[in-house]
Amino acid sequence: MKSLWTRLCGLLCAAFLAVAFLAAAPAHAVEQALIDAAKKEGKVVWYVSLVENQLARPLAAAFEKKYPGIQVQIVPGTATDLVIKLLGETKAGQIRGDVHHGGSSVWPLAKAGAIEKYMPEAAKAYPPELKDPNGLWVADALYYLVAAVNTELVPAGSEPKTYQDLLDPKWKGKIAWTTQMTQGGAAGFIGTVLQAMGQEKGMAFLKQLAAQKLVNVPSNQRVVLDQVIAGEYPLALATFNYHSDISAAKGAPVKWLKLEPVTGTLDTAFLLKGPNPNAGKLFLEFILSEDGQKVVANAGYLPAHPAVQAKVAAQKPEGGNYKALLLSPELVESDLQKWISVYNELFK
Repeated sequence: MKSLWTRLCGLLCAAFLAVAFLAAAPAHAVEQALIDAAKKEGKVVWYVSLVENQLARPLAAAFEKKYPGIQVQIVPGTATDLVIKLLGETKAGQIRGDVHHGGSSVWPLAKAGAIEKYMPEAAKAYPPELKDPNGLWVADALYYLVAAVNTELVPAGSEPKTYQDLLDPKWKGKIAWTTQMTQGGAAGFIGTVLQAMGQEKGMAFLKQLAAQKLVNVPSNQRVVLDQVIAGEYPLALATFNYHSDISAAKGAPVKWLKLEPVTGTLDTAFLLKGPNPNAGKLFLEFILSEDGQKVVANAGYLPAHPAVQAKVAAQKPEGGNYKALLLSPELVESDLQKWISVYNELFK
């Protein structure tokens, strides 16, 4: 009897496994179908403004290793230049890129009809705030814009700890920031203040901050930080926190500050209406997968995937124990011009 019962259990288990396999088969078949279709196309054209040798090439190489036979053709450029290029291609009815990215690039391209809606399977692991519900984009990297000080010019303990501390007379004429009118520049800082404090209190604070005679540096965040490191200014606003850590690790006298809430922004990845749609989808799946996000982390960028830690855990809010206010692409699209108007009125 025991032997019969054992055999019956074995048959039942085998039947259960067979059913489970068949139930799972369609999902596997869809994935393999995408791989097969992508291999028929043979390449994916990636319009990219990420630092080429730091992240773009390592991501491309990792993808090509996982999916031999599909080449990643990198088309590098600045974010602005690539958007202009894509808008021109869209108008001409010949979009040559398959995948693009960027927090401020998505909306002008979406309005022009250049983006193909697609929600990758990998995006299921991401929280709602890191993906568009309509399938326009998914975050592939996070950025946190912070204040930073020269530690040789600003003694430990004397650096500002809150936004209100920036109004101390000792900082008058000594605070630098980029003039870039993006969510990661002066405009994004203004947006964070208005979102965090409300319109009335936020404007009152910004008027007081303007009286501090901030130094407008007509360049990007990295240049502003380099000037702080060189001792030209003791303090800067709206700099990337990971830039400070990279420089400090090389011996530079710099430290980023947790003035809360820190400005949080997204780099978004999305599918274009290009010539290789299947290879584009597969490449997006890879970028957003844990494997792809580990490449992002190893390059020193902050991965968006919740399960992938940053190279320096303290750079993300949960690892660094600080609060951030995320400026979503939708908020930036609706309010960026308002923030720029405030900058022009108070700081220009």
